[in-house]
Amino acid sequence: MTGLDWGIAAFFFALAVWAFREGVVVGVLMTALGVAFLWGSAVAVLHVPGAAELRRDVRQSLILSNLTEALPPSDEVIRALRRIDRVPRIEGSPAPVAPPDPAIASDPDVARAGDSVVRVQGTACGLGLEGSGWAAGPDLIVTNAHVIAGQEDTTVTTRGGASLDATAVHYDPRNDLALLKVAADIPPLRLAPDPAYGTTGAVLGYPLNGPYLVTPARFGDAREAISEDSYGRGPLRRTIASFRGGIRSGNSGGPLIDTRGRVMGTVFAATTTGPPGGFAIPNNIIKNAQRQTSTPVDTGPCSG
Repeated sequence: MTGLDWGIAAFFFALAVWAFREGVVVGVLMTALGVAFLWGSAVAVLHVPGAAELRRDVRQSLILSNLTEALPPSDEVIRALRRIDRVPRIEGSPAPVAPPDPAIASDPDVARAGDSVVRVQGTACGLGLEGSGWAAGPDLIVTNAHVIAGQEDTTVTTRGGASLDATAVHYDPRNDLALLKVAADIPPLRLAPDPAYGTTGAVLGYPLNGPYLVTPARFGDAREAISEDSYGRGPLRRTIASFRGGIRSGNSGGPLIDTRGRVMGTVFAATTTGPPGGFAIPNNIIKNAQRQTSTPVDTGPCSG
């Protein structure tokens, strides 16, 4: 038992001693209310964003882990408490390019690209999670590994509202990349061959569990960097692309596109300093991954 378990046991002992002195009915009622409060608190901690340390404590607690396993939350509760992906952060600032151009939001090619962007949802270790993704082929969706880690029930929802079961066919924690197969004909986006430094762009996706949103951005450059994988393991050397522009939780896995609606990279992390910005998975990594999608793959342990 952990220290948290001993604290819970001491609390319930004190509660029972006091309540049953008031009578059996009061004792039973107060004990039931205490268990309900404990269960509700554990479920909320497991699902709300920004509580990584508390989630770890709940999972390690013998009492709380058994309680939430014996009384799993309903689908309605999970949906109400569903966590948005917590965008990882990488030390550094975006490339020193000009500020993004807000006019890109009204570009017709950018507007059409939205039909290829999906919301990605699923549960792992009792946690609900949402992120973004985009179609690289009629039945192939690109997203982040940290968005689907540990999931067996991943679905994608199109901008038109269609919900589709998705199967992981590529899972790469090192580059925080995942590819999903869906039984649908979603119009794919093209890849920009060599995005130039300072190219006007936009991040497309579903931030903050809200509606589809276009966020102006500007491409920086692709470079070697020292970072961690999608589970926070490292350090490791990898190639990432930087961009300037605001991203929020839920944008992970969404595309960074140019004014022709072509993908310049796949969003996976935010910067820590300087103006708002982020990092994206370069297109060459996406292209290589598309050659390795013949069979379903495991999505590893859950994260976060």
